[in-house]
Amino acid sequence: MRVETDPERDEQEDLSGQMSFLDHLEELRKRILHSLIAVAVAFAITWTIRDTLFHIVSQPIRKTGAELIGTTLTAGFNLELKLAVMAAIFLSAPFILGQVWLFIAPGLYKHERRYAMPFILSSSVLFILGGLFGYFIAFPFATRFLVDWTTGMGLVPRINAPEYFDLFVMIELGLAVIFEIPALIFILARIGLVNGPFLLRNTRYAVLISFVVAAIITPTTDIANMMVMVVPMVALYMLGVLVAYVFGKKRTKEPGD
Repeated sequence: MRVETDPERDEQEDLSGQMSFLDHLEELRKRILHSLIAVAVAFAITWTIRDTLFHIVSQPIRKTGAELIGTTLTAGFNLELKLAVMAAIFLSAPFILGQVWLFIAPGLYKHERRYAMPFILSSSVLFILGGLFGYFIAFPFATRFLVDWTTGMGLVPRINAPEYFDLFVMIELGLAVIFEIPALIFILARIGLVNGPFLLRNTRYAVLISFVVAAIITPTTDIANMMVMVVPMVALYMLGVLVAYVFGKKRTKEPGD
């Protein structure tokens, strides 16, 4: 996968000094289209293992003893379709993140564009780690908590399958994006847009935002489930602060940029 920008476009930008608003829109359209094509190609692969995905994702709820039920004729098809799309996003994540880099690269100096591969590699790894954290820790904890709450009230937990899988997809993709925080801070610090002291001074706002995001992603607003999301977000932010202290620098324009 190429991570350099188009030489002809670079030459045009060097002459004009900046891209026009319409150029930015066209660039965004192209990157979104390429990303959708990548997801479609990956979907052709993940759709063939949809039954395996269903079995894997249903394990957390089955371990609680709860029963999954479908209340509509199309429930099974729709939920396997959603799982295959989610898996396709994870499978094509490196390419999608490469497209993200290619979109922001025109706004960087030439010497700043050499961080393409570190960004793509680190962000891809973090994206996958976010999904793994969601599957093995966050989602099972939330599932067990909610099922125990239901049984504690004397109710029999028969869970609507589409609702269960929609929640799973939301938590998985949400955590995958959240885990991008250190990679994003690394790039912003390397090009001089943020630094360690600035991020440290604004930690309280980061914590506040973490609670807001956790309240949106988690199925309940109880403190236990929210902390499962808040703790990694704050920890990742603090890791980003450390990254900014180590790798941050003042943004400069080198000769020839």
